[in-house]
Amino acid sequence: MKRQKFQAVTVGAGFCALLCAGSLAPAFADEGGLSFWLPGTFGSLAAAPSTPGWSWATFYIHTDVASGAGAQFPRGGRLDVGISGRGDLVGYGPTYVFATPVLGAQLSVSVLGIAGRSEASAALSLTGPLGNTIALNRTQDLTSYGDVLPQVSLKWNQGVNNFMVYGTGDIPVGDYDPNRLANLGIGHGAIDLGGGYTYFNPKSGNEFSWVMGLTYNFKNTDTNYQNGIDFHFDWGASRFFDNKFQLGVVGYFLQQVTDDFGAPPALDGFRSQIAGIGPQVGFLFPVGSMQGYVNVKAYKEFAAQNRPEGWNAWLTFALSPLAPEPSSAKPMYHK
Repeated sequence: MKRQKFQAVTVGAGFCALLCAGSLAPAFADEGGLSFWLPGTFGSLAAAPSTPGWSWATFYIHTDVASGAGAQFPRGGRLDVGISGRGDLVGYGPTYVFATPVLGAQLSVSVLGIAGRSEASAALSLTGPLGNTIALNRTQDLTSYGDVLPQVSLKWNQGVNNFMVYGTGDIPVGDYDPNRLANLGIGHGAIDLGGGYTYFNPKSGNEFSWVMGLTYNFKNTDTNYQNGIDFHFDWGASRFFDNKFQLGVVGYFLQQVTDDFGAPPALDGFRSQIAGIGPQVGFLFPVGSMQGYVNVKAYKEFAAQNRPEGWNAWLTFALSPLAPEPSSAKPMYHK
């Protein structure tokens, strides 16, 4: 196998959460239960160097989440609050990979935009001790644009071992209104820093990757609310067959590690948590003088805490420079 043939798979950048970021804030941590970091952003071959030059990536994400809660009152009453969200979102943008090493690593810079449709619903019911119920329901949808997401990464290669550090963030220019249920922006800035590792053996086609990071959220000046720091861990494992076909599994875990600022004291810091796992399949193919890559992956979520839970599916199309033939290939970047 030729190692360079697989490097278009490594494209990717951090996505902000795009659903339920507005007036659902009192119900869940992270102002609606969805963080800046969208779990599942990184996956297989995340830390492997790419072919220098311009590339383009487009991501389609469908997500469907819901959560409900019930509270009993001393004299027999009950309060139920539930929210649900659906999104059909597209992330898109260029990446430039520099040919000249920086600190012995390969430097890449990405800028992504967001657009699509989100729908959010909230339902509240109050049942008294005699069984009488008052119910309120509200649903909103929005089709618009989201925040801008820059990312910078450095990647090192040592044989079958690959290492990466990255920095990304959120420029809050998306369509956000604190009085709406549905939004396509989070209403505040964020910075996310982390690193990762990829094991890839081109002879066997086996690979395993993980990326972890921490997100610092700035205060939302519209709501005077500040989300706590989030820890996230994304991973992927797969095998390539015949230099083209990829099959494997992916997963993620996100845990809020510090308290929200602005939540009522009774909520005890209001920290959120989510995990997910699912299958992935990919395919590499030539597009003229470029290399194309299509990947489909899906996650079933579990272990949610102070956050909606559901499932999401990703469809990625990436176009990058075709790797040079081994006789003319330049040496990989070394640590």
